[in-house]
Amino acid sequence: MAGPTLDQLELVASGKVRDMYRTDGRLLMVASDRVSTYDVVHPTPVPDKGKVLAGLSAFWFERTAEICANHLISSTEVPDEARGRGLLVDELEMVPVECVVRGYVTGSGWKDYLETGVVCGIELPAGLEESAELPEPIFTPATKAEQGDHDENVDFDRAAEIVGDRELLEELRRLSLELYRFAADHARERGIILADTKLEFGRDPDGAIVLGDEVFTPDSSRFWPADEYAPGRGQRSFDKQFLRDWVTSAGWDRRPPAPPLPEDVCGGTRRRYIEAYERITGEPFSNWIERTRG
Repeated sequence: MAGPTLDQLELVASGKVRDMYRTDGRLLMVASDRVSTYDVVHPTPVPDKGKVLAGLSAFWFERTAEICANHLISSTEVPDEARGRGLLVDELEMVPVECVVRGYVTGSGWKDYLETGVVCGIELPAGLEESAELPEPIFTPATKAEQGDHDENVDFDRAAEIVGDRELLEELRRLSLELYRFAADHARERGIILADTKLEFGRDPDGAIVLGDEVFTPDSSRFWPADEYAPGRGQRSFDKQFLRDWVTSAGWDRRPPAPPLPEDVCGGTRRRYIEAYERITGEPFSNWIERTRG
């Protein structure tokens, strides 16, 4: 992308992972190598993480466009310093809830199930084990947290109040479940279980629903190797669960500041992210680097 460098663009927002810039009426979404657990950013970056997030999002946006329009314009029309990490996207009016779909009971859903037998107002069958597959995927919305705060699981009624449009949320539930099933089927063909995921939607100037943010990445989803899956325990994963497990064992109380990452944890996280990219896309990670090099 000939033209301005990142420091010449208007910085719209800087989140836990992404920096958003405005350029010619559109947004440049740049995924950094920052990594967070429990909504707190660690001081140690994970090399190539941002490129995995951008590459996987581009892959899924292309393949799910027939299910729902998305905000991706280009993965190559970006400043040189953002190549491989930057996506040029349309600016949307984002819906103020996260659309979470769970196909397995794990994470915060498992914790809620143990306490109440219910996840986001949905009663689940009795006697489920940790990591058990649910009879059907469920839609479990969550509030969007400010940096340093924690997302909060809410039931459908509360989410509809936050959105202010129950009919819109019903359509987002339909789209979220359809997108999840599509991605889960593709991942399963590649030997990966998509346990759960978080999606975000917005509206374009005409009011149409558009899929935004990132989609089916190791930051927004839980990926498990299918050949190792066994309910009744936590699963090895290609996502941040490896990192979450380490911070738990390290005794961090989940309050800022987050601890720096040891070299083996940082390297292990990088390997898992790249393996997720290569398994899901069916191509070497280096191919994405070459395509976006310019």
